Amino acid sequence: MALERTEVEKIAHLARLGLNEAEIPQTTATLNNILGLIDAMQAVDTSGVEPLAHPLETTQRLRADEVTELNQRDAYQAIAPAVENGLYLVPKVIE
Repeated sequence: MALERTEVEKIAHLARLGLNEAEIPQTTATLNNILGLIDAMQAVDTSGVEPLAHPLETTQRLRADEVTELNQRDAYQAIAPAVENGLYLVPKVIE
């Protein structure tokens, strides 16, 4: 599927791209090359290829789950206007 100049002008207008007259042929060729690559990729037979979740099939190294901060809930709730049983009390929003 090759794009015509008018189609590229319409796409540029919809994408709000300010292409001048000199850029339209180059943009048309670039878009046609991209569409050609997509057509070539779709033509490849992948019926026997199993999908990958990750190209390297490795697991991510994770850091140890360690507590790095002290529990300061009481200090934070001491300045709150209303607290009950460790929870902040707020005005009802939904009727």
